[in-house]
Amino acid sequence: MRAIVFVGLLALAAAAEKVSFDNYRVYRVIPASAEHLNILKKLESANDEYSYWKGPSQVFRPVDLMVSPGQQANFTALMDAADMRYTTYIENVQSLIDREESENRASTGAFNWTRYHDLNEIYDWLHAVAEAYPDTVKVVDAGGSSEGRLIKGVKLNFGASKKPGVFIEGGIHAREWISPATVTYLVNALLTSRQPEVRELAEAYDWYIFPVFNPDGYVYTRTTNRFWRKTRVMRNFSSCHGVDANRNWGYKWMQGGASDNPCDETYAGPNAFSEIETELMAEYISSIGHKLFAYIAFHSYSQLLLFPYGNTPEHLDNYEEEKTMGLAAIDALSKRYGTSYTTGNIPEILYIATGCSMDWVKDTFRLPVTYTYELRDQGASGFLLPAEQIIPNGEEVVDSLVALFKTAATLGYPSKARP
Repeated sequence: MRAIVFVGLLALAAAAEKVSFDNYRVYRVIPASAEHLNILKKLESANDEYSYWKGPSQVFRPVDLMVSPGQQANFTALMDAADMRYTTYIENVQSLIDREESENRASTGAFNWTRYHDLNEIYDWLHAVAEAYPDTVKVVDAGGSSEGRLIKGVKLNFGASKKPGVFIEGGIHAREWISPATVTYLVNALLTSRQPEVRELAEAYDWYIFPVFNPDGYVYTRTTNRFWRKTRVMRNFSSCHGVDANRNWGYKWMQGGASDNPCDETYAGPNAFSEIETELMAEYISSIGHKLFAYIAFHSYSQLLLFPYGNTPEHLDNYEEEKTMGLAAIDALSKRYGTSYTTGNIPEILYIATGCSMDWVKDTFRLPVTYTYELRDQGASGFLLPAEQIIPNGEEVVDSLVALFKTAATLGYPSKARP
């Protein structure tokens, strides 16, 4: 294992003043041609006052782009000149941030799912759960981040016997707060739900659950820049911080859907596993890989259930079975609140994306059940999903997992040979 370079956390605490997004707008753009896609793809690298919430991928697939007040006139002029259809989707981004902060202040008391919790609160809760369920829950420490924060998770084992393993990943992209919230909701449901189907799900497997893969980035989103996506590693070769931790894994690294520009949000790093966070998590997953048959990652937003691979739309490995399980999961998810998801492999329904954690796990360990959820919503709030939706979102995700793993069992997993 590589030596960890610790940065003084007191120095980090003296971070820059929190970024204001007052009068920033999110535009929804509909590219109608390959030329339109090329125009949109050039925007982010050309100017840091543009930030994609939902990047350009396919013709007629909506693009969500946050634009600073100083660039809005230039942006609308560019869209008009290109005859590209656009609408103002969010009028003032800061107003949604203010709402989120107000919700967090209004919810007090014990750890709950009526607000978004900071990293220390999440970690304290994991330890509290381990103390409350000492025979079932064990806190796991996978190592330290580039700024010296621990990457903590829990292992859940209901009963002494060894069982097939399920790995749950959360918070690899820092700004997607609904991801750690969903993962902690799932931990609580597995421990406390009295519903027979949830109890059956919980007790059938060993669960390895990490709510925040990217702790430095998550802290930075809460203290400084709400829309930070990447890690916070500092290097001499660039004035820009961070690497997209979900483009830094060693399967098909930098073979599409990632950037070699350190200032871009999809910057894949100088090489695969260049980041201590991805290296440590890959080492930990490798240490238990022979126990696993399922890997589930949680992201936001778009209401998609994705499965491998991100480098090609070809139907590889057990594609048809993954599609069958995915359809069962999204059907079950829709029943409680009518929330509509789409399922398919990554390029099929989203875009080419390589160097992703899910693909590396699938290829390395040949796991039959490998999915990434893009959670609520479809853009009305984007990364600023109101806290009042955490519980409904969690409930429907649990419903979907019950159906997904039931369907996996009908297909013979985990007993059947891996694809």
